[in-house]
Formats: sequence, C-alpha cells, structure tokens
Amino acid sequence: MDLAKELVILFFRIITVLPLMIFVTIMMGRRSIAELPVFDFLVVITLGAVVGADLADPNIDHIHTGVAVILIGLFQIVVTKWKISNRTFGRLITFEPTIVIHNGVFLVKNLTKIRYSIDNILQMLRENDIFDVSHVELAIVEANGQLTIHKKTSKATVTLEDMGLTKSTDLSYPVVIEGKLYKEVLEQLHLSEDWLYQELSKLEINDIKSVFFASLTDQKQLHVSLKSNQVSIMKKLPPIFH
Repeated sequence: MDLAKELVILFFRIITVLPLMIFVTIMMGRRSIAELPVFDFLVVITLGAVVGADLADPNIDHIHTGVAVILIGLFQIVVTKWKISNRTFGRLITFEPTIVIHNGVFLVKNLTKIRYSIDNILQMLRENDIFDVSHVELAIVEANGQLTIHKKTSKATVTLEDMGLTKSTDLSYPVVIEGKLYKEVLEQLHLSEDWLYQELSKLEINDIKSVFFASLTDQKQLHVSLKSNQVSIMKKLPPIFH
C-alpha cells in the first residue's frame, strides 16, 4: 500500500514539475538551451539536482521544490540582464574568447590556459572541414567552448569552374606533435626521417623537441608551429572581447 501511495506521489510530482521546468526554461531564454555559457550551465545543473532530489525522495516537500525552481529561474534572468548591462560583471561570470591559432601557428600558452589539448583543436578543425592548420588565419575558442575559424583569404572557397583548375586535396597529416615524431606518417607518405630533418633545417629548426606541431600534405608541403616564438606572436594578436 505504501508503494502504491509513493508511486502516485511520484506521478503527481512529475506531471507538475516538468511543465514548471519547461515554463522557467523558456523564460530563461533560448540562449540558455542552445549555447550553455558557464553560468547558465551551472543553473541547469542546479535545477536538475533540485528536481532530481524532489522526484527521488518523497519526504521532500513538493512545494519547496516548485518555489526553488522559480527562484533559480528568476535569479538567472536577473543575472543575465545585469550581465548584458554591465560588461565588467559579464566577463567575471563567464569565459573570455581565447585565440588558439594565429596565422597557422598554435598558441601554446593560450591552449594551456583554457586546458585544451592539441587533439581537441585538431578535431574541431576537422569538424569544420579544415584538415590543414596552415589554412587558418585565426581560430578562437568562444565562451561556450565552440571554435570559430577565419580562413586565410587565399583559401577562400571558389569553384573549379572559376579557377579552371583541378582540385587538390587539403589533407595534411600530423607528423610531429609536442616534439614527438610519428614515423608511421612518414612511412605512409614514403618519406624518411632524414628528409624531414633536412626540411626542418631549412627553416633553421635544429631540435625537433622545439616543434609543437608539424604536418605534411601529400604534396610534401611542411607546416610547422614552434614553441619558441610564442611571445612575439602573442604581442601581435588582435584584441577579442565579448
């Protein structure tokens, strides 16, 4: 009998709290659902914890859960409006956009600051149909964690008919990552380690450990991003704000 009573209470709580959650979420705005900046993400987690506890424990007063959901929603709305009107406050409660690639060069300091690995960025580039980092003029990790990419002008999309050329592949293969050489990539491209070291020597790079990232195309075009030139690059970065 007690089990049947608890199931009835649970059903009642579900059919009352879910419409309330939908209403509060709509009031919080579409941006909270689509982008989930850090503050909105924490609000959603808190709402989930409150509602989850209410559904899991019949001893919790249901009215308290409803009031908590409404108050959390109102708090989010107030903070969001304040964030819009006060840019200083807005920057304090969210992440700043961070430049991670500039003119094809990975910015190691910025990657470390936001705790992104080179693999994270390479995956996000591939998701944007970019397989050669040298084609990127600027790549920015936004406050919501997404990667915004501006390609170099010379790599703007044109049709084959416009150019009268056959299309060449944009694929490049990582051959050095954080100073580690991947010999299997060289073997796949029918190249030797000596060839790679000679190419690096032409760029006045004598220690492969100083290479943060290097890639090769099928046409044997080598692109290198160093660890050592980070300071000079950082000084040239354009300012990026919310």
